[in-house]
Parts: sequence; C-alpha cells; structure tokens
Amino acid sequence: MTREAWLVEPMLPDLPAWLSDIVTAVRSLKPEDLSRFLPPAEGGRAGAVLILFGAGERGPDVLLIQRASTMRSHAGQPAFPGGAIDPDDEDAVAAALREAQEETGLSPDGVVVFGALPDLWLPPSGFVVTPILGWWDSPSPIHAADPAEVAEVHRVPVEILLDPANRVEVVHPSGYVGPGFDTHGMLVWGFTGGLLSRLFDAAGWTRPWQPARQVSVVG
Repeated sequence: MTREAWLVEPMLPDLPAWLSDIVTAVRSLKPEDLSRFLPPAEGGRAGAVLILFGAGERGPDVLLIQRASTMRSHAGQPAFPGGAIDPDDEDAVAAALREAQEETGLSPDGVVVFGALPDLWLPPSGFVVTPILGWWDSPSPIHAADPAEVAEVHRVPVEILLDPANRVEVVHPSGYVGPGFDTHGMLVWGFTGGLLSRLFDAAGWTRPWQPARQVSVVG
C-alpha cells in the first residue's frame, strides 16, 4: 500500500489509544517537516526502515538496533531496522518487515503496519528511504540475528527518550548539528535521532529540554 492510500483510507481501529497522536500527526506530515534532506528528482537507491512501536514492561517503546562497527556506512550507529528494497520485495512495507526479521529475528506476523512517512534522503549512503510505521501487536523474541550488520537490539522505552535528561544536541565535524538521545548506552542521532525527535514533536509528546547540552561525534 502506498503512503497516499493510507492518507485517504481509515486507519486501523485496533491500535492502542496512546498511538492516536502519532496516527493523527502522520496524516499531515510533509518531507520538510521531518528532514532538510529531501529526495533528489532522480537517482538514489530505494530503501525502507521500520519504526516499530510496542508495549513493553516500561510502557510504550520503540525498536532500535545498533549497527555493527564494521559496516561501510553509519558504522556503530543506532538505527531503525531496515535496508534496501530488493527486486523481490512487493513494496516498502515488505522490505521493512523483511529487513527487520533478518536483523532482529522478529516475526512479521506480529506487526500491524498502520502508515508510512514521506520518503527521505540519506546523502551519506545515497538512499531514498520510506519510513514504515508499525504496531507490535504480538511481540516475538528479538536478538542480533545478523552479527555482520547488527551488534545489539533494544526495545527503548519512549518515556526514556522523552526524558529531558536524555536529550542532547549532537555536533559533527561536517557542520551537522541535530537532536539526539543519550540512552541505553547509545547515542541516537543523525537520521534516526532526527526522525524520532520530529515525530515526537508532531505528536505533541516532546517535553522542554536544553539544546545547549552538546555532544560531539566523529563517526
């Protein structure tokens, strides 16, 4: 299903009430609301990521992986499960679910997909990425299923991400400055940190925090 189809069709009714803010926000978000890097008119490799919300022991959470330090791009960085859309994938949803299964071992059958964000551009890797939104209706065991690509897998409580004490401003030598989350021994920044921050903003979940608290990165 395309993003346009989700915008005109009723959203799935069996989602938890706390996700309603996300569902409402998704319907009006534009690419420029989420990133300053917009897809080029031509070119770029098609990819997809899965933004998977669940209900864990500490309340609502989101699934994140930490990429292996040997990866060619974004090495060692926290990220959403995802990757390239292969020729055999029916669409971005199929690609996001397949990649999530390959990277974390989760069962796609337990995931209810309820929307998609606009395509976004990742200049460092040349990907045009479609973020797919999912609700983990029937959670399954997860682990670093592909050690060549994934070092760790975490279900990070949304409450921890929203805690102002864990919010930072990330500074990169390239001149990049953006929002980040210092949690679970990980610094979530770049594409993943920026997308989470803007999604929380759009849902009205963000709490006041001090951008003056800066963390420098080199990777």
